[in-house]
Amino acid sequence: MGTRGAILIAGGAGYIGAHCCRAVADNGFTPVCYDDLSTGHRSFVQWGPLVVDDIADSRAVAETIRRYDVQAVMHFAASSAIGESVVDPQRYYRNNVAGALGLLEGMREAGCRRLVFSSTGAVYGEAGPDPIPESAAGRAVNPYGRSKYMIEQILADYHAAYGLSAMALRYFNACGADAAGRIGELRDPETHLIPRALMAILGHVGDFAIFGTDYDTPDGTAVRDYIHVDDLAAAHIAALERLLAGDAGGTYNLGTGRGHSVREVVDAIREETGEQVPLVMRERRAGDPPILVADCRRAAQQLGFVPKRSDLGTIIRSAWAWHQRAHPRRA
Repeated sequence: MGTRGAILIAGGAGYIGAHCCRAVADNGFTPVCYDDLSTGHRSFVQWGPLVVDDIADSRAVAETIRRYDVQAVMHFAASSAIGESVVDPQRYYRNNVAGALGLLEGMREAGCRRLVFSSTGAVYGEAGPDPIPESAAGRAVNPYGRSKYMIEQILADYHAAYGLSAMALRYFNACGADAAGRIGELRDPETHLIPRALMAILGHVGDFAIFGTDYDTPDGTAVRDYIHVDDLAAAHIAALERLLAGDAGGTYNLGTGRGHSVREVVDAIREETGEQVPLVMRERRAGDPPILVADCRRAAQQLGFVPKRSDLGTIIRSAWAWHQRAHPRRA
């Protein structure tokens, strides 16, 4: 058991959750991974115990919190593919919103009142070309973003009614891999730009494509703010420390404040790997805004959070090292 007690990590066997389990352990806590393993990976659970169960089961959540004397919860368990959310919104509202309600009910039953919530820049929708402040939320253009914003509103109501202290961390594009190569992006199917491109190079994706070349952006492709998963994990530790010190919570963007177009990212992948990315151009996907770039000043000022590993070169090199081990090249 870590000397500083236990933290429940809902969705801790997934990509971002596992990186945060590692960061929690590195900071003296015991990460208790709570995951149904529907999309997570047992092999990613390396830093603490695993409880295989559903966050919608409030009794199981409460029992786990009591068993390990959990001080706070980090919540990552959610469906997160924007395109899928458009064609199957029921799944997203059930998994994300109803699941969060089950987790919160279990926390209330067990008397746990501190939560770090994995939210998203998708709550902003088509917010325009400038870096987006936290106040611009509520304009999501897809069910995934709407489901996350609904949960944020629920957290505000729970704070007012039940004294819940919650940090809502709005990620922009999480990417990269653990520097030691232990964990990285591993989904089936993989939908994110950087891992799909790397898997295409290695022969594991045969239909890599750029979706949309007619956006109102400098080169016609969508622009996103990319942040290394290790930086995200560090921000979660900063938020956790604030909650444990008695902070009432807040909402923070996690990004770099700089956008890169899809073409820029593909060019950077070619430069870092020395490989050509096989691709074709396709129509835009429903629910994809043209530009999403974070205004990160609040996180810097209030959490002391400044990304350290989120330049494109570092992101791509760490991801490339991971994928070469996880997905050996096919002939």
